[in-house]
Amino acid sequence: MGSQLLPLKNPKPDARHFIDVMMGKAKSSRPPLIDLKASQAVMKPVVTDLLGRDWVDDELLSFPALTNAIAPPEMDRRLQRVAWDSFIAFWYFLGYDVVRIEAGMRFPRFAPSAADSTMPDGRREWADLSTGVIVDWASFESYPWPRVEDVDFSLLEYVSKHLPDGMGILVSHAGGVFEHLSQMLSLEKLWYLLYDDPDLVRAVSDRVGALMEAFYRQVVDFPEVVAIFPGDDMGFRSGTLVSPQHLRQLALPWHARYARLARENDLCFFLHSCGNVYELMPDLLEDVKIDGKHSFEDTILPVESFLGRYGERVAALGGLDVDFLCGSTVQAVRDYVRKKIELCAPYGRFAIGTGSSIASYMPPENYLAMIETVLES
Repeated sequence: MGSQLLPLKNPKPDARHFIDVMMGKAKSSRPPLIDLKASQAVMKPVVTDLLGRDWVDDELLSFPALTNAIAPPEMDRRLQRVAWDSFIAFWYFLGYDVVRIEAGMRFPRFAPSAADSTMPDGRREWADLSTGVIVDWASFESYPWPRVEDVDFSLLEYVSKHLPDGMGILVSHAGGVFEHLSQMLSLEKLWYLLYDDPDLVRAVSDRVGALMEAFYRQVVDFPEVVAIFPGDDMGFRSGTLVSPQHLRQLALPWHARYARLARENDLCFFLHSCGNVYELMPDLLEDVKIDGKHSFEDTILPVESFLGRYGERVAALGGLDVDFLCGSTVQAVRDYVRKKIELCAPYGRFAIGTGSSIASYMPPENYLAMIETVLES
């Protein structure tokens, strides 16, 4: 894995400048980098082959496992430090100003799985669409609700203490209110219950939302945190997964509370949501008051079109279509990134990176071509 530019010899991260650019208070010579998260399947070869560091798999670095309420097994502290130092080095030596960290409570759900060699443990889980673990008031009462007191903040605490000078943290509870709601009930059961027992649906969303608010109140005092950045997938290719009105009742009021908490602590509030959620943009801008939106697909709304509509009011984060990044040649990726920078950089409030996340099936050479092209711009 060769690169003339990477790893950077003398990175100079500046999280405060990153935030000022996203808020339209400063300009940047090139779009800063941002990514939601990275699969260990990509991080590991970059860390070992490019950075020349040891790698140790750690569950806290993975896409969150949300299937049980059991804390990850205790790990040898020395190995844990190796894992977390490599995690920090990955973002630092590739030129990021900020690193996003997920922590949070585990909300048990039914999750089938299958073999997948690209995942650290060799298996991939997904949300079952029809099997819920809360289906009525009895299962609501017997559900093993998590406690904020049991959240494992060790990764956040370690990174906060060992972050290179100038870097900042974007913090997120693993999963959003609607994501947890739709997985605990199952999406199919949720559709029925919205009409058969809306009070039950509201009770679940309010319980989840309140627990997550308690979580965010625990993390805003970390001095390295510069933004709250939850992920809450509410849409698919052509629209929202439930009606916009239901999302206005169940999910957006909680995001408004988290955004208000961020502002009260001089932090930004960014929101990741996959899918076509643009019918909700007036709500996100005027009621939730997001400072930046993440997750873009060219087949839904290219990031340059988003900036043309909303760029004076909100930052665009990411923007590079994951499908294109995964399935194209290295040269095509370079050309694509240059074009996106050309189209988006003039708007100012733009950070560049993958439109969703650095997925396990993304070729590392394509990911590094993206990074190099941005740094060369």
